[in-house]
Amino acid sequence: MRRPYKIFLLARRTANGIQNHMNIEKIKIGILGATGIVGQRLVQLLEHHPWFEIGFLAASEKSAGKTYQEACNWKLASPMPALFREMIVEKIGEPPRRQEKLVFSSLDASIATEVEDAFARAGHAVISNSSAYRMHEDVPLLIPEINADHMALLETQKKNRNGFIITNPNCSATALALALAPLDQQFGIEAVFVTTAQAVSGAGYPGIASLDVLGNVLPFIPNEEEKIERETKKIFGKISDGLVVSHPMKLSAQSTRVPVIDAHTEMVSVKLKRTARPEEVRELFLRYRCKYSGHDLPSAPAKPVIVRDEADRPQPRLDAEAARGMATVVGRIRKCPVFDVKFVLVGHNTIRGAAGAAILNAELLKAEGYLA
Repeated sequence: MRRPYKIFLLARRTANGIQNHMNIEKIKIGILGATGIVGQRLVQLLEHHPWFEIGFLAASEKSAGKTYQEACNWKLASPMPALFREMIVEKIGEPPRRQEKLVFSSLDASIATEVEDAFARAGHAVISNSSAYRMHEDVPLLIPEINADHMALLETQKKNRNGFIITNPNCSATALALALAPLDQQFGIEAVFVTTAQAVSGAGYPGIASLDVLGNVLPFIPNEEEKIERETKKIFGKISDGLVVSHPMKLSAQSTRVPVIDAHTEMVSVKLKRTARPEEVRELFLRYRCKYSGHDLPSAPAKPVIVRDEADRPQPRLDAEAARGMATVVGRIRKCPVFDVKFVLVGHNTIRGAAGAAILNAELLKAEGYLA
């Protein structure tokens, strides 16, 4: 069973730091799409969160009016939190006239466009895992370790909406970007080639038929390669005249689905602007830390990138939960005969690639005063 946030905080902070977190008046939040896999992760991760508490759960019409226990086919290894089992699920639709101003969305893009915009215009802060608004000019595609300055886009949004929307990237792009960040800072990046081996949980539930994926590799995931290529460039882009100018790196992605439950594996080759030896890259990964704009955020990993030196690591089964699933784990760092350096990485797709990323983004928003 996943240990509660309180225990993690004990391991990471001084007594005074813990006391400061526990004395904070919690912000009530809502979850749109609460019965899906990402919605379940949000419920799991928010159960003991020191800053946020769940005020409402919303899902489709077939789930509305039922208790969460009745409506949700719980698929996570830990039990459904008892606190939410009898909570009545609301219908996704018009923003509820209630106190929850922070809303997490794990809606399918087909309905997220309308629903998320409606919540933002009603004055809510929407933290979205959907792809619907990721590439919109005024919407930050946020990874706090990399582009916290992109929150400046919110000032543009506020002119058009009462609230705002922030998105976290595609799960594969998030894991990749965390590994690329120190390389771009230190050496500069010219080109990236990445091949992914993605877990079935990324397809939601019921997802992919077992007869299709068991003992097999599926060499096509709709729109996935395009998302990785576009979103990674935006993540590393720079703000200019109130808009994000994407990073000029060339990036080619190939995506596959494999019979793994959780965590995506990625094989990455990088061409750097300044050539670096594999041992320099390894040392850079080991030293890499993030100040999170000077804030102490409960979900932030102490080390965003974790290095494994074993010849057969990282592996999804062994490394998915590293840093509570919030870090990218890299290994097999070696010279690339085509580019400069290549390595393998593993990232947890439903935690750092989805629910955990959304929560970390919300923590940064609160720390920066956007949720006041």
